[in-house]
Amino acid sequence: MTIVVTGATGQLGRLVVEHLLKRVDASEIAVSVREPAKAADLGVDVRQGDFDRPETLDQAFAGADKVLFISTGDVSDHRVTQHGNAIEAAKRAGVRHVFYTSLTKADSSSMLLARTHGPTEELLKASGLTYTILRNNWYLENDLGTIAAALATGTLASSAGDGRTAPVTRAEYAEAAAVALTTGGHENAVYELGSPVTYSYADWAAALSEATGREITFTALTDEQAEEQLTAAGLPAPLVGVLVDSNRGIAAGDLALAAPDLAKLIGREPVTLREWVAAQAASSSAE
Repeated sequence: MTIVVTGATGQLGRLVVEHLLKRVDASEIAVSVREPAKAADLGVDVRQGDFDRPETLDQAFAGADKVLFISTGDVSDHRVTQHGNAIEAAKRAGVRHVFYTSLTKADSSSMLLARTHGPTEELLKASGLTYTILRNNWYLENDLGTIAAALATGTLASSAGDGRTAPVTRAEYAEAAAVALTTGGHENAVYELGSPVTYSYADWAAALSEATGREITFTALTDEQAEEQLTAAGLPAPLVGVLVDSNRGIAAGDLALAAPDLAKLIGREPVTLREWVAAQAASSSAE
């Protein structure tokens, strides 16, 4: 069996490869990346593949039984074209099973990040390929900056209002993908991945208060206030736009889905918000 992972030089992709190496021999794993030199340390077969150059994907996917294609970093509508290129290349290469990293409620979410996931899912379902869709919720790591600011100021500020997410770590999403890639029974499945418990940002503040013994209060921001704060922190305008839009979607309930599928895949409950926040607070105090 040969498993090909795309985007393996990214944070999620690298972690998927690490978890695959715990489950199958390195000879069964290949990666498709735009810049092969950046993946040389992974210890697996490295192939050059670029979603904007479909001809390169034919060789990248050659001989693959399964392909995990991780959504590209382009959040514009062009991403659907990129993903379509990957799906068509998988068909040409005779790939038996395609796995795709999507987003919670991709078919109904109002979030900018979801705008390309829904159409990609439809392309995959219409392709005739056997598929598995891995809909990832929020990453706990997305809020490392939020935690740092809260520890510095005593206030956890967000424009997500009382919206809720079901976040787990990037490594847990990667582990779930690796399990799905190396076990059976996932044909044409759509998995909603994340925590079995949803949390608001008031819950984040409470968890930080408990972990530090200090009062950390939650403050709701308007979109405009959030944009000003993120811009002042030095974030580039496109990223600011995505983050503010994501918080708007969270406020609207787009990620408020308690998701049991990840725990079933990895065989245990994922880390809780309280556990993870406590670890981050301890790490911060030790610096």
